[in-house]
Amino acid sequence: MRENWEVVAPRTMYASAEKGQIAYQVLGEGERDILYLRGLGNVEVQWDVPPLASFLQNLSSFGRLIVFDRRGSGASDPIPLEAIPTWEEWADDALVVLDAVGSESAVVVGEIDAGPIAVVLAASHPKRVESLVLMTTAAKYMQTEDYPIGVPEETVAGYVDLIRETWGTDELIKLAMPTLSNDPESVRSMTKFVRLTATPRTAAAQYDYVFRNNDTRSVLSSIQAPTLVLHRTDTNFVPLALGRYLAENIEGARLVEIPGEDLYFFGDQADVALDEIAEFVTGEAPSHDPARILATVLFTDIVSSTEQATTLGDHEWSLVLDAHHAIVRRELARHKGREVGTAGDGFLATFDGPTRAIRCACAIRDALRALDLDVRAGVHTGEIETRGEDVAGIAVHIGARVAKTADPGEVLVSRTVADLVAGSSIEFEPRGEHALRGIPGSWTLYAVTAS
Repeated sequence: MRENWEVVAPRTMYASAEKGQIAYQVLGEGERDILYLRGLGNVEVQWDVPPLASFLQNLSSFGRLIVFDRRGSGASDPIPLEAIPTWEEWADDALVVLDAVGSESAVVVGEIDAGPIAVVLAASHPKRVESLVLMTTAAKYMQTEDYPIGVPEETVAGYVDLIRETWGTDELIKLAMPTLSNDPESVRSMTKFVRLTATPRTAAAQYDYVFRNNDTRSVLSSIQAPTLVLHRTDTNFVPLALGRYLAENIEGARLVEIPGEDLYFFGDQADVALDEIAEFVTGEAPSHDPARILATVLFTDIVSSTEQATTLGDHEWSLVLDAHHAIVRRELARHKGREVGTAGDGFLATFDGPTRAIRCACAIRDALRALDLDVRAGVHTGEIETRGEDVAGIAVHIGARVAKTADPGEVLVSRTVADLVAGSSIEFEPRGEHALRGIPGSWTLYAVTAS
């Protein structure tokens, strides 16, 4: 699976429903359509969140992926807080999007508070739902006398207060996605994403509605589509018993319990969830027999990109990024590097040897100065795993961490690289011992002073 590297964001389009316009995107192609129903979101900035972007891209490898912002969130029309749509109305909006993209039938994936929409869609429109995947969701959320497994009312009230008080902050992200806590970049991008989905007041109102008014138990028996229920075992927000109830009351449904505390499946154990979805959707278990090769990885990243984007504005910054991408790709071609992917303002590329990688990094750095851009770069050589066009393995992680350690305008390399090019015209200056986050041991790094 890709880690932190995503495709260029697809174009946002609009479908007109009876009560407003709905922003949607389509990614990939294939013999089947996959409609991903999530809670509050924003299609415009979802690609700026590395783990979410990776998850969406992997979903699109199973077919044509359709994602939209439900009314009242993101780039879609707002809704009055006193008139939040019913589950049926939100399901009708999903049909509007399916019609807009010419989809007659789709695999419907419903996660968290969008699960009830997926349930109603599958029960009410069986011909439009090829199969159903429900992820960490519930047929009914709040505890009642006839539903003792639900969440107590006082806990629900506490959750709504928490959302109202911490929406769009690091605190909420770390509570909902604990495994991201030690990844500042993912937390930063997630908080921005959340802020651009809705205001704290709107988010609290919608979640209060979901928690208190979700009761689709009566339609579970009407679902005809093959159903897969994926549920986290240890998240505090949606107890495992709620997922088990879904599986027990949808005929033929299969429950897969996936360990972890993260609320969403684009976090911890994302590969496990994606493998389950892949096998369920395609009928075949994905192959995990990657080829292993020795390669040199190069990571580049624009320094202070967020500040520059804010100063220039979205339009001007997009022009700068286009010029940046063109320069990087020109130098990769000149030095026989292979582009693996981009993540907004950074590149990952592989080379068959470290000398070309170092000279390419220096050429990129020097050429980008004409745009008043500073980049940092990291180079490491090691064994990588290739899965199609993707690469993975510890060497990739080391290369990324080396790049993060580099100063502005610096090309930093591991000792492995420095040793491999000994005797060449490339010169280095030692930068001392460093602990690379998530990588065991201490690493000696060197800055390139002449190439």
